[in-house]
Amino acid sequence: MDLRGRDFLKLLDFSTEEILGLVDLAAELKDKKKKGILHDELRGKNIALIFEKTSTRTRCSFEVAAHDLGMGSTYLNPTDSQIGKKESIADTARVLASMYDGIEYRGFEQEIVETIAKYSKVPVWNGLTNEFHPTQMLADALTIREHFGRLKGIHLVYMGDARYNTGNSLMVLCAKLGMHFTAVSNKKYFPSEELIQTCRDIAKETGAIIDFSEDAYEGTRGADVIYTDIWVSMGEPDSIWEERIKDLEPYRVTMDIMNNAGDDCVFMHCLPSFHDLNTGIGRQIKEKYGLDEMEVTDEVFESDRSIVFEEAENRMHTIKAVMYATLRK
Repeated sequence: MDLRGRDFLKLLDFSTEEILGLVDLAAELKDKKKKGILHDELRGKNIALIFEKTSTRTRCSFEVAAHDLGMGSTYLNPTDSQIGKKESIADTARVLASMYDGIEYRGFEQEIVETIAKYSKVPVWNGLTNEFHPTQMLADALTIREHFGRLKGIHLVYMGDARYNTGNSLMVLCAKLGMHFTAVSNKKYFPSEELIQTCRDIAKETGAIIDFSEDAYEGTRGADVIYTDIWVSMGEPDSIWEERIKDLEPYRVTMDIMNNAGDDCVFMHCLPSFHDLNTGIGRQIKEKYGLDEMEVTDEVFESDRSIVFEEAENRMHTIKAVMYATLRK
């Protein structure tokens, strides 16, 4: 697998073999870190991290991974960067590419990270856009393989709003790796027909299954993994919150849903999660909508069937693999 100089913008750009190669590399680098074996082969390189959307896991993953590989990193928060404001996206890309060996972008439209990549002479990595979340998918794949010992044939069910980055990317991941993907939700929250057709075309080659259900119990029966994400993003108007919560309440992940899937089913979530009242947002939800928990119950989140923190740690190992694979000599 030779990915030197490649951008990492979405999984659709990569073959099944390349995706599995990155998962293998992440496992190798994770093993080295656990054993205390230095792997700072990218000493002397530097990366820029553009965050138009703030993050805990993505920022920490890139910074720790860069440090482990021997690289320096510069974090640009939403107020530090002039991208698209005083300076065009193309100009920003060209300036940063002249100073850095790689650029990460986390923000809004996929078109922005694609434009950065177009005008950059160094690799560009997508830390999250509205449409895709490819680094999260590698972490999810590594986590599932660590737990089950395989990926092909695993039945992953995504519950909730599947129209955006996490739902879209999970469907692509499953299509590429020969897995069984089921979106369980109100049908207006299914991915776009165009992306569904693209994934079904890929599935013809890999043996994957792509299907959908509006019935929470029928759709989760026999699942190996049940995955969810927050229902509403910060900044969306109250009217959106009210409609979304009403539509998606029947698709909350409860212990009944987990038991319906089967005794060996595990729970995954890309975080953060509104599963209790221990956050300011959680308390606002309680005050406005009377909910103690939203997309998943605290019982499931804190159970021994939840592998969310193993999944969170694997963000760092898989991001490290992407940077190493694209920047190595």
